[in-house]
Amino acid sequence: MSARYHPAVHSNLLSILLLLSAAVVTVALARRFKLPSMLAYLTIGIALGPHGLALLTESAEVDGFAEFGVVFLMFSIGLEFSLKRLHAMRALVFGLGPAQMALTTLGTGLVTALAYDQGWRSGLVVGLAVAMSSTAIVARMLSESFELHSRSGRQTMGVLLFQDLAVAPCLILLPALAAAGDDLLRSLAVAAAEAVAVLALLIWLGQKLLGRIFDVVANIRSNELLVLTTLWIVVGLSFLTARSGLSLALGAFVGGMLISETVYRHHVEADIRPFRDILLGLFFVTVGMMLDIAYVFANAHKLALAVILLIGGKALVMLLITRVAKTPLVASLRTAAQLAQAGEFGLVLIELAYQLQLIGVSAFQITLSAMLLSMFIAPFLIARAARLSGDMGRGDWSHKAAVVHNIAVHSLELGQHVVICGYGRTGERTAEFLAMEGIPFIALDVDPQRIAEARQQGINVVFGNADRPEVLQAAGIARARAVVVSYPDAHSAERVLRIVRATRPQIPIVVRTADDRDVARLKSAGATEVFPEVLESSLLIAAETLVQAGIPMQQAILHVRAARAARYASLRDFYAMTKK
Repeated sequence: MSARYHPAVHSNLLSILLLLSAAVVTVALARRFKLPSMLAYLTIGIALGPHGLALLTESAEVDGFAEFGVVFLMFSIGLEFSLKRLHAMRALVFGLGPAQMALTTLGTGLVTALAYDQGWRSGLVVGLAVAMSSTAIVARMLSESFELHSRSGRQTMGVLLFQDLAVAPCLILLPALAAAGDDLLRSLAVAAAEAVAVLALLIWLGQKLLGRIFDVVANIRSNELLVLTTLWIVVGLSFLTARSGLSLALGAFVGGMLISETVYRHHVEADIRPFRDILLGLFFVTVGMMLDIAYVFANAHKLALAVILLIGGKALVMLLITRVAKTPLVASLRTAAQLAQAGEFGLVLIELAYQLQLIGVSAFQITLSAMLLSMFIAPFLIARAARLSGDMGRGDWSHKAAVVHNIAVHSLELGQHVVICGYGRTGERTAEFLAMEGIPFIALDVDPQRIAEARQQGINVVFGNADRPEVLQAAGIARARAVVVSYPDAHSAERVLRIVRATRPQIPIVVRTADDRDVARLKSAGATEVFPEVLESSLLIAAETLVQAGIPMQQAILHVRAARAARYASLRDFYAMTKK
């Protein structure tokens, strides 16, 4: 049977091929320069969309898939929703969060309604959209730079968590605004009552059924069936909320929230991530396709003013709020920089508002353009603010003296001790061995919970970032006999190495790294020895395989020793050559 030529099918395949090719290249570039993938997808939509090169066109099918990207994003947010986490951060979430949302919405709404001659409904929806910041951009940057537990990091994450929670009410509010007649309050009250009734019913039924459903599926021991069940729940709850006059994303959020209370939360999150990332990427492509480049250039002066107002206004709001909350100036400035951009949920809201005809074409294009530009600027602004502040502990100049003093107190009586940089699994095991031999040590870490747990056990662990000279000096680096660097990030480990070597050129430094790709660089930076976890685990697995295959244990151990001798000897040769 010969294959028939279908022009429409081949055209669609060509569009898909073009989209995938562009995605591969741009996402690879984004990863290379440590930028969020979201910016790559937005760039594709802008460049290849109908207002760019016109190589991609909008269609109902593409829009449908893109909408499910938002659905899965809201499902993921629901999975992250934890009552324990919310309770632990309640002061930040329900203190800074509502203040930021209210002031930003009010300020943006007034500018939109007055300066851009829009009605109050347009001002409100634009204000709500602009008030959102990018969890995807900010959380990743804070995590990669170990700033999540700094003062500014905790404040930023508290505000972002409240914004995530505020999305659900916004998804209810916008359709009610669009459908409201003269009696707005009555329409909003009816919409809120319907939403509460539907969500209460879903949550009540979900708490009774979801756990049992997953128990049955888990007993079958089929990963495929577990994924299918998760997809069924996401789509099913989204369908129910949509049929009730609410949004698809709201049902997905409820589903994620219910599953987060079960033991299957992490497994489900890992299974759903590929669907979420790909579909969400498609959503960002469609957002980029809506941007009219010609309109932007024709109104460049308005856009420039909008970008300045958006970034400057959001930064000013957070600066004022945090200062009123008696946050030190440097931490306030960092928090302001971290939240001074639009976010992915803001894009969802502004697109929904445009579809509901709550804002006109002009306001939509200017707002969308300003939001996208602020998101492109955000990584550079956050990194620049971090470099300019140069604070300690990735967060607080004001805490510098207190932190250094605390470290100095815990190292005052130590001599010929070991400084452990990073008290994760490697640092903890190292500390255990040192304690067995009666060798004194001090461990530095930035995770408050990990530090508290260690201190309860009487272990000498204190808060501090070891890539600051003041911290290492306070830890007694001048009196130490050795240093252990167990950071998961090779860049942070390299910074610690260079600081230690500048102070103690001959002190032994043992470094742990994830794999052997960074070994040469860390040796060049001054490591006495580098132990790649990949090599060590592979040797142990190989030795155990030999034993299970019938080879005597002693012979297997000899193979491991030989491999270690060959590998680490070659590294010592490399170190000797770099010293010449």
